[in-house]
Amino acid sequence: MATGKRLKKSREGIDRNKLYPIAEAIGMVKERATSKFDETIEIAMNLGVDPRHADQMVRGVVTLPNGTGRTLRVGVFARGAKAEEAKAAGADVVGAEDLVEIVQGGTIAFDRCIATPDMMPLVGRLGKVLGPRGMMPNPKIGTVTMDVAGAVKGAKGGSVEFRVEKAGIVQAGIGKASFSAEKLVENVKALADAVAKAKPAGAKGTYVQRIAVSSTMGPGVKVEPGTVLG
Repeated sequence: MATGKRLKKSREGIDRNKLYPIAEAIGMVKERATSKFDETIEIAMNLGVDPRHADQMVRGVVTLPNGTGRTLRVGVFARGAKAEEAKAAGADVVGAEDLVEIVQGGTIAFDRCIATPDMMPLVGRLGKVLGPRGMMPNPKIGTVTMDVAGAVKGAKGGSVEFRVEKAGIVQAGIGKASFSAEKLVENVKALADAVAKAKPAGAKGTYVQRIAVSSTMGPGVKVEPGTVLG
């Protein structure tokens, strides 16, 4: 009951029908992020696409200017010199057949997965395990690459993968409640800009239809899209 009461109280002062300028919306979300832990601030963007059609798929990666406030564990499938490069760049888990076996056994000790192109026939065996988690390496988002050091540093330094879900929504964490409002607004704009640039050829009508921001435990606040997409 306490959680329900807290959520009800945190909704006070939010007009559910109003679209707020992004800076005001972020301020309202930060104010209401009162949990004992540092809540993640999240954005949800409703897009005018149907991802069931290949030409309406939206996905990509963006490096947030102020990071995410979260340290990602990075796994790399590579051999030889590239494996050493990945380790030197700060990868948490590096391997080839041995790492495939570990993952097949049900242990996934990473949040982001990177592979060199020559490893993809091997990594392909993990499609059923990594695919549903959205962790399959993909050249379109820079996770299948020979530049493993750059990919590892990007993942560690605040790069965020985004992918449209079945209902046409892109959701992503854009920082922590402890970040300043200015930094969160900068991160929101960077992510929204990347999503806008990833507009697929098959998108018809209004591409970005609705935007809302929220914290892990708090209510959503609707945002005026024009204040985000410059």
